[in-house]
Amino acid sequence: MNNNSETVVTEFILLGLSNHPVAQTIFFWIVLVIYLIGLLGNGLMIILIITNCHLHTPMYFFLSNLSFLDICYTTTSAPQALVTCTTERTKISYMACMAQVHIGLYLGTTEYILLAVMAYDRFVAICSPLHYTVIMRWRVCVQMAIGTWGTGFILTLIFTVTGPKRFCGSVINHFTCEPQTVGKLICGDNHLNNIVSFINTAVLLIVPFTFILVTYFRIGLAVWRIRSDQGWSKAFSTCSSHLAVIAIFYGSSMAMYLQPKSKNTSERDKMVSVLYGAVTPMLNPLIYSLRNKDVKRALQKLFGGKRSRY
Repeated sequence: MNNNSETVVTEFILLGLSNHPVAQTIFFWIVLVIYLIGLLGNGLMIILIITNCHLHTPMYFFLSNLSFLDICYTTTSAPQALVTCTTERTKISYMACMAQVHIGLYLGTTEYILLAVMAYDRFVAICSPLHYTVIMRWRVCVQMAIGTWGTGFILTLIFTVTGPKRFCGSVINHFTCEPQTVGKLICGDNHLNNIVSFINTAVLLIVPFTFILVTYFRIGLAVWRIRSDQGWSKAFSTCSSHLAVIAIFYGSSMAMYLQPKSKNTSERDKMVSVLYGAVTPMLNPLIYSLRNKDVKRALQKLFGGKRSRY
């Protein structure tokens, strides 16, 4: 199918690393291991939070949402990447490709908003500790979670309805239907498409990130006023895991989506984008389990280790 002519596209061809079979085989095993670890880690985190009453708090409620979100998010891209690695030219239907694009966009958007909600939870815990249980009562937490998933859906629906529908090409130089790469096949003015893409990125990425920055700036001011070492330590333990997750997720997202647009997709960009979609969900439960005493104790209790007093 000619890339320069507008044609009705019924299926796409995913190239992956078909020109580098050895590298593609190595990449297959790397993605498979990362994907399985991510599923295991996030699934275990959800089980811990559900079964351990000491983790029935707003922070862990939102963390369970994050783990479930990460399972869904990595599943939208990793299995397709694995399939592409096993064939020379993988065909995917138009509807399946568009579903992959929009589901990935929805889950990514929801995660941006959820991390902002979790930042607000940490803000209330540190800046208004005496009113925390009143402000972050369960009804409010459930409403915030529903609002997060609902807002992500609405924003994705808007961009889906208003976005371009015609493609001038069917060959995707990638492992999956990654939005940026698929966007290069859209018919029309590339300059206009880049402007629309930048606006979408600003709404989906920069707005919640700005909210997080402002929130943690206010947290920093509150922590600065704390005189005791114990207070500093508690504030650090409360926020450090969340800050690490934010740094990884938003840092990798900005590196992917705020870089100058190019017409061609490099081999490096393809591997980084798939690893980003699989590595980040894998790291989240590891960060929270390694840096959180409550999670460590819950793990010990679950696996019959030494019981710790809460």
